[in-house]
Amino acid sequence: MITCVVDYVIDPEKIADFERFAAEWMRLVRREGGVHHGYFLPAEGASDEARALFSFESLAAYERYRTLFGVDPEFVAADRIRDESGCVIRYRRMFMRPLLPE
Repeated sequence: MITCVVDYVIDPEKIADFERFAAEWMRLVRREGGVHHGYFLPAEGASDEARALFSFESLAAYERYRTLFGVDPEFVAADRIRDESGCVIRYRRMFMRPLLPE
């Protein structure tokens, strides 16, 4: 299993737009066989940081999912929410392997 961790800098004035964007990506990751662990949004105080975690069975499975970016109409529509609203200022993606309790 490989887990993708995405750290976002978001526009705190556009949380509702970010939540729409996030909901679509959670659905799309599940549709493509991944497990979405959720988006983690600011809860208290002023913050412009958010995080997403989702897993695929392997890097190859993740790479198959990535081939749909810019091609699949639902992927394009999900990215359009981000692009048109300006809710995401920037993001960074990294891959981790989980060590889970037995």
